[in-house]
Amino acid sequence: MTDEQVLVDQSPPPSAPDPNPNPLIHPRRVSFEHGLLPIQKLAFTDPIQTLAPIKQKLADAASNNRVGSDAIAEALQISGDHARLVLETLGSVLHSEGDPLVRAKPEEVDSVGADLRDLVLFLYVQSYKKLMPRTHKDSAAVADVWPSTSAFDGYLSALSPIQANVRSNPQLEGAVSHLVSPFFDDYGAMVRLMMSSISQLAVLCGFILVSLVFQQSLYFDMLFFPYMLVRSNSRRFMPSQADDEAHQLSYLQKHLANIISLLGEPVEGEGEESLVISMEAFEHLGFLVQFGDKGSDVSPLSQATPFFANSDPDMPAVPVPASQALDWLLQNIASALESITEGISGKENGPSNTSDQDDAMSDACAAPNKVAPSGRGPCLIEGVSKTSLVKQASDLRGRSVKVVNCHDSVIYLLAPLRYATVHGCSDTTIVLGAVGKALRVEHCERVHVIAASKRVCIANCRECVFFLGVNQRPLIVGDNHKLQVAPYNTYYSHLGEHMSEVGLESTINKWDKPLALGAVDPHDSLSHPAGVADAQAESAACVDPDQFVNFLIPNWFSGEDTGSTKDNPFPLPDPYMAAQQRNLKNLDETRRSLRETPLEENRKKELSSALHVYFKDWLYASGNIRQLYCLQGD
Repeated sequence: MTDEQVLVDQSPPPSAPDPNPNPLIHPRRVSFEHGLLPIQKLAFTDPIQTLAPIKQKLADAASNNRVGSDAIAEALQISGDHARLVLETLGSVLHSEGDPLVRAKPEEVDSVGADLRDLVLFLYVQSYKKLMPRTHKDSAAVADVWPSTSAFDGYLSALSPIQANVRSNPQLEGAVSHLVSPFFDDYGAMVRLMMSSISQLAVLCGFILVSLVFQQSLYFDMLFFPYMLVRSNSRRFMPSQADDEAHQLSYLQKHLANIISLLGEPVEGEGEESLVISMEAFEHLGFLVQFGDKGSDVSPLSQATPFFANSDPDMPAVPVPASQALDWLLQNIASALESITEGISGKENGPSNTSDQDDAMSDACAAPNKVAPSGRGPCLIEGVSKTSLVKQASDLRGRSVKVVNCHDSVIYLLAPLRYATVHGCSDTTIVLGAVGKALRVEHCERVHVIAASKRVCIANCRECVFFLGVNQRPLIVGDNHKLQVAPYNTYYSHLGEHMSEVGLESTINKWDKPLALGAVDPHDSLSHPAGVADAQAESAACVDPDQFVNFLIPNWFSGEDTGSTKDNPFPLPDPYMAAQQRNLKNLDETRRSLRETPLEENRKKELSSALHVYFKDWLYASGNIRQLYCLQGD
């Protein structure tokens, strides 16, 4: 695979697996991956002792068994903003698409509130501790970079991206200062400079041509000599799906008795030990577990049980003893854990498996791209390196996706998605279509993310830029450094349809209202220094309007049915619109100045040849040749 290739994945979507007559129980991973909030007051050390009185307070304030944000703030002693965040996060991971909270408009969320039982389960799992990231087989060769300090801390903060790139080379600093300053400050001086030196003019015009070619597709200030920045070769490994599921099932196995007791009701006239659970309450356990292999298309949880299955829909099912429901669930969890253990054991004792994450990531260049569409769970895009990858709606429609450990690449995922996760990527541009539930970006360095999403969570990232169309406030958690946010800056022909399909509002964009939570995640399994639990995460700065540009998505599929979207569906704020108009005017003036500069024929040829060499060298040295090959399809 050469650097110049663009991977347009036109393979058919994965076929549905054969029905399993004896499906295993699985944890609902989205509740554990997208449903945890690093709010210290929600990190209950003893959930059952803490939640029992809180549940009673919430029940007293509930109306039709639903609890609004005011009651949540009062019962949990948290701010109104955090209570709203609890509702928004719960709504993004609920198992029932018909729940009023899922369907509520933004202005209705506080009043619609959450079902008390869903809220209690959500609060309980805030005690979950994530699985530790796996270490590499050669730990001496591949060190974990997080949360160690960056080599650029204390230096890049004082510089703009262009300054940081150029100042790392004194010769370039002098050349750029000499050539670029006249361009911005004095057009007359620029013309005089053209006439005085062909070689210097070639460098300047190379910069100008780059801006003309890439003005619609790149954040221009970040592109000058990006190869000057040395990227750490460290990798942080996301646990495998099997490891994660086993960890989550073990957590549920340990806590299920407490969870059932919070959902159960005492039998009238008998003691608290005689709890029963109704079919309606049992269904709420679908927030935590599910049967089957089709993600969101699973059947109701009660229909998998021997005691609620085939109940008459016109007659309320008779409640069953809570102990019976508990025993049945524990038996199924034990069977699932046994199956996972056998699978892991078989992999370790059998021949090498190319899907092993450690092997695949030991050398990202050795495995330039791996797209693993599984029948269940998210589509995994892993190890893409120094290339461009395109996946469209026919590959991903209605699914979830994970982009893991991709480097020096451009990745286009132009589809309506439920959930998306970007983990451990660096020096990569990732364009996501329309994410209807939640997007999480974690442990990334120097990544540009362009996304339309209902909600966005950014965790433990460095020097990343996020171009967002987001209906809820972006959430920033953990150890972040030098993040920037900007309004959404692109479109493709089917974007409007995909946004409507997943329920995104183009009239609401809260990209510039990030909410920073704790710098320490109480859900990880790491030890942290004393006294930092209440520290707040570093927030994000807004991209300067003068540095904001549009991103052009090539039209690879022009022969196919095209959509109706012709422009960015999210209106640009006035300062960004004014800056774009000003930049376009400046470009027109520059073009005119170049056209009107008198040059002899032989010197025109000399200039053209020099420009060609400089521009080609720059494209290859910077890696932006990949962008040019992407644009060939347009």
